[in-house]
Amino acid sequence: MLRVGLTGGIGSGKSAVAARLVERGAVLIDADRVAREVVAPGTEGLAEIVAAFSDAVLDADGALDRAALGAVVFADETARRRLEAITHPRVRARTAELAAAAAPDSIVVNDVPLLVEVGLAPTYHLVIVVQTAVTTRLERLARDRGMDRAEAERRIAAQADDARRRAAADVVLTNDGSLAELHDDVDALWQQRLLPYEDNLRERRVVPPGRGDVAGAGTNWSGQYERLAARIRHALASDALRIDHIGATAVPGHAAQDVIDVQVAVTNLADADGPLADRLANAGFPRVPGQWWDDPRPAGSGRWEKRLHGSADPARPVRLHVRVADSPGWRYALLMRDHLRADPDQRAAYLLVKRDLADSAPGAGGSGTARDPWFDEEYLRAEEWAAQTNWRP
Repeated sequence: MLRVGLTGGIGSGKSAVAARLVERGAVLIDADRVAREVVAPGTEGLAEIVAAFSDAVLDADGALDRAALGAVVFADETARRRLEAITHPRVRARTAELAAAAAPDSIVVNDVPLLVEVGLAPTYHLVIVVQTAVTTRLERLARDRGMDRAEAERRIAAQADDARRRAAADVVLTNDGSLAELHDDVDALWQQRLLPYEDNLRERRVVPPGRGDVAGAGTNWSGQYERLAARIRHALASDALRIDHIGATAVPGHAAQDVIDVQVAVTNLADADGPLADRLANAGFPRVPGQWWDDPRPAGSGRWEKRLHGSADPARPVRLHVRVADSPGWRYALLMRDHLRADPDQRAAYLLVKRDLADSAPGAGGSGTARDPWFDEEYLRAEEWAAQTNWRP
């Protein structure tokens, strides 16, 4: 099932987005509600908290007094970690139960206020951030919650700022307008991205890269790569010896086809054909059907076999190359990237070659090391540069 993380600062309107997603058909898991549930009266969680902090953290009815508990743990890191050791495993377990109870074709939305702060972004297929101007948030907190300005400012300052949330976001919903405008944005996201993403994920269908049009150099490819790499790293753990951003989008300031090329290094390709392939597919990166290899450099030295995965996300095409660590193909991908980063003249020449290839074969998507003489010449230039600079992958 498609797992979506939803977050936003206090007063941003995150709850309105969550409600609209539920209306569209999403299964909502509210982290705040789960956190209250696992320490409700009569639970093992509450009993363990009392054992750790005494019954001074209970109110007159025997329920958890959150203000009293907060006063105990707020300025005491050891106490806070003790509390987290009690609550966090229970929250994770209950969240997993709720997700497992959803239908296999569900879009499960986890509403997590501190998603960015606790580093949960890589655990989701997609992260949605609701962003609203601070002045608007202050007005809403005063109007809707009766919160005075000083308290509202303190709450906002205690959370991640907008820049940090945007860095974790695959989708930013701006909520500075009307509720109707917000609903329109959520509905478009649901129809154009979430529904097809879920279908692609379930069917293990790869989104094709597209025609091959060249996008501007100002695109934030490095930030998008970092989010993708974090998901891949979470899915593969130690089975990925190394993950790298390669290809044209890995060269700063270089215009390129809007496809992120990622290289995953493994011990051997047999490892890439078993559970590793399933874990990538479940994380949103299905295997591309067929046999795949790179044209060798220099030509005639035998083909360089690899495995190729893509993306199930209709808004983020990816080519994920699985190669053996220290193999010629793995080394060449890193060498070419680094040489292009260092040589502006060859960057310009590479761009012209890629444009010509895209025009001559618009359906090919530019995958792999193309059969063009320029690439053989660039290989020799790159090897000479590597020897001169003592380059190492």
